[in-house]
Amino acid sequence: MVGARGGPLRLRRPGRPGQSGRPGRPGRTSRPRAGTPLLARLRVGTKLMLLVLLPVSGLLAFTVFSAVTDWREARTLRDFRTATRVSFALTALTEALARERLAEVLVEADPDRQGVTAERDTARRATDRALTAALTAARAGAADGTGQPDVLGQLDAKGRQLFATRLEAGSGSFTATETEQRYASLTNDLLNTVHHLDSGRPSRASGRAADGYLAALEAIEAAERERADLAALFATGTGDAPGATGDPWQALEAAQLDTFRQNVSGRLKVRLSGVLLQPAGRTVRATREALAAGDTAQLPSLDRWLAASTGRLTALRAIADAAEDELATAADRDLRAVKDRGERELGLSVVVLLAVTVLALALRRSINRPLTEVSEGARALADGDLSYDMRYAGRDEIGDVADTFRELHVTSERFAAEIRTMNTAIDDNRLGHRADVAAFGGTWAQLLRGMNATMASFAAAHGRRDKAEQELESIFNLSLDLLCISGVDGYFKRVNPAFERTLGYPGSTLLSRPYLDFVHEEDRDRVQTILDRLATGAEVVEFENRYVRGDGTECWLQWSCRPVIEEGLIYAAARDVTESRRAAREQAALRSVATLVARGVPPHEVFTAVAHEVGLLLSTSSAAVLRYEADGAATVLGSARTAATEGQQAARAVAATGRAARAGRSVGAPIVVDDRLWGAVVVSASRPEPLPRGTEPRLADFTELIATAIANADSRAQLAASRARVVAAGDASRRRIERDLHDGVQQRLVSLQLDLRMAESMTADQPAELVEQLAHIGKGLDDAFEDLLQISRGIHPAILSKGGLGPALRALARRSAVPVELDLELPGTRLPEQTEVAVYYVTSECLTNAAKHARATVVEVRARVYEDVLEVVIGDDGVGGAEPGGGSGLIGLTDRVEAIGGRLTVRSPPGRGTTLIARLPLPRSSPD
Repeated sequence: MVGARGGPLRLRRPGRPGQSGRPGRPGRTSRPRAGTPLLARLRVGTKLMLLVLLPVSGLLAFTVFSAVTDWREARTLRDFRTATRVSFALTALTEALARERLAEVLVEADPDRQGVTAERDTARRATDRALTAALTAARAGAADGTGQPDVLGQLDAKGRQLFATRLEAGSGSFTATETEQRYASLTNDLLNTVHHLDSGRPSRASGRAADGYLAALEAIEAAERERADLAALFATGTGDAPGATGDPWQALEAAQLDTFRQNVSGRLKVRLSGVLLQPAGRTVRATREALAAGDTAQLPSLDRWLAASTGRLTALRAIADAAEDELATAADRDLRAVKDRGERELGLSVVVLLAVTVLALALRRSINRPLTEVSEGARALADGDLSYDMRYAGRDEIGDVADTFRELHVTSERFAAEIRTMNTAIDDNRLGHRADVAAFGGTWAQLLRGMNATMASFAAAHGRRDKAEQELESIFNLSLDLLCISGVDGYFKRVNPAFERTLGYPGSTLLSRPYLDFVHEEDRDRVQTILDRLATGAEVVEFENRYVRGDGTECWLQWSCRPVIEEGLIYAAARDVTESRRAAREQAALRSVATLVARGVPPHEVFTAVAHEVGLLLSTSSAAVLRYEADGAATVLGSARTAATEGQQAARAVAATGRAARAGRSVGAPIVVDDRLWGAVVVSASRPEPLPRGTEPRLADFTELIATAIANADSRAQLAASRARVVAAGDASRRRIERDLHDGVQQRLVSLQLDLRMAESMTADQPAELVEQLAHIGKGLDDAFEDLLQISRGIHPAILSKGGLGPALRALARRSAVPVELDLELPGTRLPEQTEVAVYYVTSECLTNAAKHARATVVEVRARVYEDVLEVVIGDDGVGGAEPGGGSGLIGLTDRVEAIGGRLTVRSPPGRGTTLIARLPLPRSSPD
């Protein structure tokens, strides 16, 4: 019998007539009888393979031993190469530490030196980068399992030590010499680690290269310490200068350079000699000789010393880099040599093994092939596989078995033909077809009769299935939800009409293209992951994703899927949730904007947030909120990205029609406030394709919802602008009154004083009463002049205009009736005038309140600048209980602070003093 796809039916061969006993079990060979010799139990191929087992085993053992030896040597060389790479990263860190050490020494020794603080900050950043690179290299080395010391732990400890050193140096706890020693300790520890990493000597060449490289590093460190020591000496004029005993760093450097010359190539020796004879090298040598001789007149200036020593060290570091390259080259060369030798030995051994194996297999095949063919034919017959074609034609007993097998093959083909004919009838829905039982006999006829009975039962079941399919078809086509059947090959096999209506594609298009083509490109990777999960047999998978309709618009579908792995199909149902998601997104956008308005953030942030939310809602990165001015121009109040020309065209179209309009790749919608056209929201397509259809009503609906928030933000902006104008007008009026008093009344009083002095000089012979009266009038004029001068200065303090905020606050503190403690951290440059005036009047009012009402004994005034904000905190230890809305003084201060975009906070619990905090924004500093 054959299966549904025409495969052969497997039968068990019955016993031959005349044979007694049960037939053998298919697929198994008979077990050897007891007493059979061991070699007789083995197959012929096994016996042949035993002949070559001994030489092959010996060769394999030699190959394994050689490979293990080469592997161990290569592992040692690879560990050494990895250790050198880690040491190179540590060397870069020591170089960065040397630069930072010099910068820190110069800051401690000569803090007034121009640019020294900036150089220190630059050096610190370079050290941090070098530390990060060293940590990365150490992690890579640890991952390779090199067996080296815990470099990661050491680097972590040195990082913390470096941070502590920086803090103590920044606080002024160290002298220049102590700072240099702390950094030298860090550098020496790192160099010791470098020595430990490069101490391995896997070969003579690598060892010499490592010794030369380490000697160069030690020489450079000695020169670095000498440079830092002498820089501190030259900057301060004090310190421990080398005496008659000589410079210890010079001796150490000379010794290390001698070691360097003994281990490096001639090319590096020549380069070293050239560096030492360069002008920078001669200057350093002359400085050392002057120090040794105590001849201070020959000592160079600090700048000349730094230039010479830096140039010399740069050249020495270039030589050290060359030595580093030689070390890396030697390590790579040794490793490559070991690998090449191992590959050659392994290749030769493999060739010999292959040759021996091929020869043994050829001999085995030439002897075992006919036996295997007969054995496989008999096993196939026992298993019921009648399609096996036996080609052996010998005249022995195996040949007789082969002839019998061929006769059985002909009968099985006739039987298979009958089964194929029945399968074809089933495929063509000819369920009345029956097999010809009379053409066969025995078991063959019995099998065909059973198949005819099965055919009759199948015909009855097929009628019931047709009815069930018709009912299912009706449900499938009438469902409002999207129903489909897809295959694991990525194509829809069947979709219902609701599927076609929702996506806007005909059924032929949906079935002819991979279904990922209809998925939004941003969701394809996630959908593919879900499909891979379904292909593994997940029970039920629920998810949401976006599809692109036939008109280019997007829709969200909520899926529920169940795979049938044995059929290679996925049954799925979906529901269109586009509108519900859109409504949720709009509500979230409205809540976000309303929250910003309620928090009282600046209007431009509110308008920018509106543009951002509109861009997210319409899936575009270009959106803007515009306001129409009286002259017809449109002002951009907030944007997610600069509006393009088409966006301006859309804004003009909205202004002309008062309705949502489209212009090219942009769409605009009107903002109506109090029944007037206030402005517009404009969006532009992020891609070359225009915005999808339906964007205009969506944008108009959302703009109508957001109009109230925009109106509130605009009203807040207008209120802030009006308050700023009032404060500015008040300040201008004060200055005008001050100028009028100075140019008018003050000048008039001075003139009258001069006239009075002249009249007094003419009263030598007049009565004493007249002289006293004139003196009394003169004193009154003087007092009136002083009062007028104080009033003039109180209107707009002259010290604020001349000296700035710091001196003005100190003047207020000196004149205060209550002791004042000042803590001012103000920048060296002048702050904006309106900011200084606001802080001055806030402080003046607080000191006046503390003296008149709070009965305070001390007032603390702190001012500092951080993150482009000036924060002023004024606190007293008075009776408290001040109400911000209870008097015009605090209300006026609040108006003045908020008029320039600041915020004023008053905390005054009864009996616990009053604290006033003013935060005023400053112009953002331009980036470096």
